[in-house]
Amino acid sequence: MTEVPTAGVGARQFLPIDISGVDPERLILWLGEMLLIREFESRLDGLSMSGKIPGGLHLSIGQEAVAVGIAAGIQPQDLLACSHRSHHHALAKGLAPRSLMAELFGKATGCRGGRGGSMHLADASVGFLGGNGIVGAGLGIAMGASLASKMRGMDQVGVGLFGDGGANTGRTWEFVNIASVWKLPLIIVCENNMYAVETPSERLTGGGSVSRRAEGFGLPVHTVDGQDVVSMYRATTAARDRAARGDGPTFIEARTYRYEGHSTGQIINYRTTEEVDEWRSTRDPIQRLRIALQAAGRLDDEVFDEMVLRARATVQDAVAFADESPLPDPISATRDVTGLELGLGNAR
Repeated sequence: MTEVPTAGVGARQFLPIDISGVDPERLILWLGEMLLIREFESRLDGLSMSGKIPGGLHLSIGQEAVAVGIAAGIQPQDLLACSHRSHHHALAKGLAPRSLMAELFGKATGCRGGRGGSMHLADASVGFLGGNGIVGAGLGIAMGASLASKMRGMDQVGVGLFGDGGANTGRTWEFVNIASVWKLPLIIVCENNMYAVETPSERLTGGGSVSRRAEGFGLPVHTVDGQDVVSMYRATTAARDRAARGDGPTFIEARTYRYEGHSTGQIINYRTTEEVDEWRSTRDPIQRLRIALQAAGRLDDEVFDEMVLRARATVQDAVAFADESPLPDPISATRDVTGLELGLGNAR
């Protein structure tokens, strides 16, 4: 069940966000999308621990504004690829909750026929090129897509995401370098949630910050509050406009935070409960947008409660759909993997 933050904890106050110049109807839509992502992911750990979902998961609870702000700032034809922590980006880009949940259950009705699972979600029909279990590889896929777009003369931008852990792998900066040199229509996003598994990223990242490191590649670099969906939208829109003009890539470091552990069942002894509470009670992306809309007279508690109930109903429907769906037929195990099919006898 979605844990919706209250208006404040003790003397703490949520940091304000600037919603000026953005259509309130769009803001309410974004709020609904963040609520859906929060509810969807809040159900997953229990489903995994009970065995309904095979294997572990990487949750992005707390990082919803990054995904929704990016999806709002690009166009439907644009292509997005990301890391192993990909549920929020999949939903924001338009992957159907039923299809996503069925894939996590390993069912035939999932977006990859039950074969990809949590780390390798994908749906090309909505421009989601997928998550990736190889650290930093999603950026390379998006870079390749942006190169193809430029060669074809298409109005199509690539978006590649990696985490702060990926900022310390060599392949990541090779992709940034190529994109900069070739002026590719690419938006590069480091989703910095402050921890590479258990290690604070500041202990691993030389040069002061990820953004300072990126500046050396000669492209615009922006450090953005990733808990502010409007800031993410504005930064992405500007980057998309630049890419579409043929001016090349933009680098965005989204400073965000995951409330849960790195993966399912992780024992969290590397950060304090006070730190998590501070982020929840002052920077939660859902609550910050809710408060801004209320202050502008565009949202009341009754409408918000209806949005929460709608998100819960959608997720419950997705769980029921996944639970009732069939497992993949073993005969299809090699489909889309090797180019071979089982049951072909001695055909050569």
